[in-house]
Amino acid sequence: MFPHAPGVYRYYDSEGRVIYVGKAKDLHKRVAQYFVPPERLNTKTRILVSKIADAEYSVVDSEADALLLENNLIKQYKPRYNILLKDSKTYPWICVSGEHFPRVYITRRLEKGSGNRYFGPYSSVMHARGLLEFFAGVYPLRSCRLKIDSEAILRKKFRPCLEFHLGRCRGCCVGAVSEQEYNGWIDEIVRLLSGRGREIIRHYKALMAEASDALDFELAQVYKDKVHNLESHYSKSIITSASNTTADVFTLVFDASNAFGNFLRVREGAIVQSLNLGFKLNIEEDEAAVLSAFIAEIESKFGTLSKEVIVPFLPDVDIPGTEFRVPVKGEKLSLLELSLKNAREYHVASLRQQEHTDPDAFRESVMEELRKAIGMDVLPRHMECFDNSNIQGTNPVASCVVFRNAEPSKKDYRRFKIKTVIGANDFASMKEVVNRRYSRMLAEAPDDLPQLVVIDGGKGQLDAAYQALAELGLTDRLTVIGLAKRLEEVIRVGDPYPLFIDRNSQALKVLQRIRDEAHRFGITFHRDLRSKAAIKSVLREIDGIGEKTEQRLLLRYGSVARIAAAPLEEVSALIGPVLAVKLRNKLIDESDERREV
Repeated sequence: MFPHAPGVYRYYDSEGRVIYVGKAKDLHKRVAQYFVPPERLNTKTRILVSKIADAEYSVVDSEADALLLENNLIKQYKPRYNILLKDSKTYPWICVSGEHFPRVYITRRLEKGSGNRYFGPYSSVMHARGLLEFFAGVYPLRSCRLKIDSEAILRKKFRPCLEFHLGRCRGCCVGAVSEQEYNGWIDEIVRLLSGRGREIIRHYKALMAEASDALDFELAQVYKDKVHNLESHYSKSIITSASNTTADVFTLVFDASNAFGNFLRVREGAIVQSLNLGFKLNIEEDEAAVLSAFIAEIESKFGTLSKEVIVPFLPDVDIPGTEFRVPVKGEKLSLLELSLKNAREYHVASLRQQEHTDPDAFRESVMEELRKAIGMDVLPRHMECFDNSNIQGTNPVASCVVFRNAEPSKKDYRRFKIKTVIGANDFASMKEVVNRRYSRMLAEAPDDLPQLVVIDGGKGQLDAAYQALAELGLTDRLTVIGLAKRLEEVIRVGDPYPLFIDRNSQALKVLQRIRDEAHRFGITFHRDLRSKAAIKSVLREIDGIGEKTEQRLLLRYGSVARIAAAPLEEVSALIGPVLAVKLRNKLIDESDERREV
């Protein structure tokens, strides 16, 4: 019964609550896509469809109208399965009041029908305050809340305040400035807030030239000061280029079930507004649909979009009078990259905040991001990483570190001495250790196998580990990857091309963290064994020093270096004079040999 027309559809659950609102160019075709065999839907969409008890629709004239209506209905009903804004805070606006002798101030409340004009919102209140400070330095506006009109001025109802005597206000309350002149300043402020600052600079430069030609140098100096103040302000602002680019810019960064967007409004080459917004994706929406929702939200906040909108990819709607452009080079690509940089910074800041405020949700998002990056079917809640350590085949050891829910589980760490490999053979050592680890786990805890195994090394180490898992019949039960250090590329079995994960992503960071932890744990064990071997080789080579004498010396002095530095009388009292002389001569010979080398 749904028509072949643009509009908005709403799904209801059995209790009559709106659980999803969507838009469509063709309502009939779009809604039919939900009611197909379940295997053709992703998991989250199947859950949504299972909850639908009723559906309604509203027909509109165009896709653009559908986009705006969808945005309004989502705000009204807050459906469970829709893309929802994560930001609940209010943003500051700059208000130009609609009274006689208007005031310019910051507010977070929009009063419709009051005659006030609002500019913003601004993502930073510091930016808004900086603009007000600039206006105060250039235009002597009033800051009081007096109700000033011509009758009050004629009756001399008010007395000038300290701002007037300091020169910060021209005294509109006592008739010291005309309403026409005052409104001229307000018009300039409105043009500045609308991004037409360069137009004002050009106007003042023309007036300065006219005054100079007329030999009115005092007036020319006034205009010159205004030009200087405006150019100084714009030099501190974000200037994108020397061109007069006027456009709106949208970018998005996706992370598991969230999206982070940045919006820039560019007027005459300068960024006049910037805003970051976060979205929670309750079902697996297309990137184009998320971008459309972002555009609709910005249009509801900022009003009509520019004629040119720069985007990383095209949205799923067409808006009359607006041209969407995906740049491939030039200044507009630089604008897009700047916006993308802001979106990534917002993403990172949001993750840092979530890490402190909701660590469980943060770890879930990290594991989901890692799952998608590697292409796993399940979340890697249990990860293990292996690393080899030796010096030219001496004291070969390996380490296995365990992460559970993206956090170290140190009680599960294991160290291995290489038993069957002779010499420096990293590949054979890796195969031995992996085989020993998982053959024991199969015997003792078969239900506690990891979902992901990380090998510190390249293709050779990965192939050796995979052979060990294949011999144990585990290749279908877990995923194994290699992480190479040089370019931080992920090596996968059977894939000739490495996988490069975004260096700023939490997925790569957790892989780097488990790899570095395995290296630290393994090298510490290797150094301990090497130190013990060195001590044993020096002390035991002396005729007369056995295990008990060695222990007595190490308990007293702690190291060979301290034994060598101890007074001969003190060592003689501990092990006897004859043995003490032998020990001292041996340590002196060892020291001389090291100096010669």
